[in-house]
Amino acid sequence: MIMGDVELAGEGAGTRLRAWIGRWELWSGPRGVPAVFLIVEGLAAAVAVMALLRSNYETTEFVRFGSLLGLAFLQAELSRSVERLRRSICDRPHINMTSVWTFAGVLVLPPGLAVTLGLLVYLHLWLRVWRGMSHRPAYRVVYCAAAIVLSCLASGAIVTGWNGLPVGFTGSLRIVEAAAVFTAANAVIVALSVYLHTGGRSLRSLFGTSDDNLLEVTTLVLGTSTALGVVHAPALVPFVLLPVLVLHRSVLVRQLEIAANIDGKTGVLNAHAWHLLGERELTSAAREKSTLGVLMLDLDHFKQVNDVYGHLAGDAVLKVVATTISQHVRDYDSVGRFGGEEFVVLLPGATEKEVIPVAERVRRAVMAIEVEVPAAAGPRIVRGLSVSIGVAVYPKGGMVLERLLHVADSALYQAKNNGRNRVVSLAAA
Repeated sequence: MIMGDVELAGEGAGTRLRAWIGRWELWSGPRGVPAVFLIVEGLAAAVAVMALLRSNYETTEFVRFGSLLGLAFLQAELSRSVERLRRSICDRPHINMTSVWTFAGVLVLPPGLAVTLGLLVYLHLWLRVWRGMSHRPAYRVVYCAAAIVLSCLASGAIVTGWNGLPVGFTGSLRIVEAAAVFTAANAVIVALSVYLHTGGRSLRSLFGTSDDNLLEVTTLVLGTSTALGVVHAPALVPFVLLPVLVLHRSVLVRQLEIAANIDGKTGVLNAHAWHLLGERELTSAAREKSTLGVLMLDLDHFKQVNDVYGHLAGDAVLKVVATTISQHVRDYDSVGRFGGEEFVVLLPGATEKEVIPVAERVRRAVMAIEVEVPAAAGPRIVRGLSVSIGVAVYPKGGMVLERLLHVADSALYQAKNNGRNRVVSLAAA
């Protein structure tokens, strides 16, 4: 009887464990996410355990570990509100300040302690900053922590065996090499996650903007300075906190400036920002006696999407359409949303012969869109979208921006009247 009770209790615990695992948000991610995430996280766990078992620690190393961990915790607490606000307004690969401490750990700690430092820093951020933010599921935090573990060990392989930090030109090159490996490993692993979740293929969508990457390089430079301080001037290390906090706050200010120009639903420029940019580009085109193309796009029968699938599904479709448009124009072209389902594109230096093929490419790309949206009966696929496009080109289409927009809008109106899902270009009246 006792054995039977024990067996039943064991079966009950196993059932509860399976039910708990079955509720993980990981399983509801896009196709391919669970397998890739489990592989990356399993690999990180395995190599982390190996690193911990192989290390022989000295008292000095524990002191350095404690110093870096304490500073990382203190920086996270002092900039907690800044980090939460940054994460709430940023939908690109997010660069935080952790590399200052984790890369310093790579340079001055044995692999096991460097890995432990990275894991504890991320655990603290999850518990104190990220937990409870609806768009930050736990499995993605675990994946980012795994990326840090693998990055630390990859770059740490270069510096393993150092007795302190090397000096001179050769030593500096080895630090740069370690930083490059750290950055590359982390970027590739994070880019894989971005690709699986968004399907983005452009370098900007996968690896972030130039500002993002410059920030990452800056944190590595500060991490190197911190490592030098830990080895040669420990009393000065706490002063690294000041530039880290100032940098963190200045990055937030920059993100707020960018957010003020971005349409919240689609991630492209809002109407005001697009108009300002259009005026600048038109002035430049007039000065250089160049051309300037304008596309005005309107999704066909978009009201049916909202009526059939709901407004949340409609918002998801608009975001995918905006992303598709951005992916099928040049990197220096500017996509904006004027409201509703209407978009505009600015194409500096493009002639009419060049603009129309771009418009056709965008039109075909929109026709190929398939968007999975939630529904009461389960996920459904929105497909069969189309877009009508009007074209205008400076100077033929007008000498001022409002005139160009009027000509493009008239061409769009004609495209609608001619049966939709087509590109029309009109000469100025």
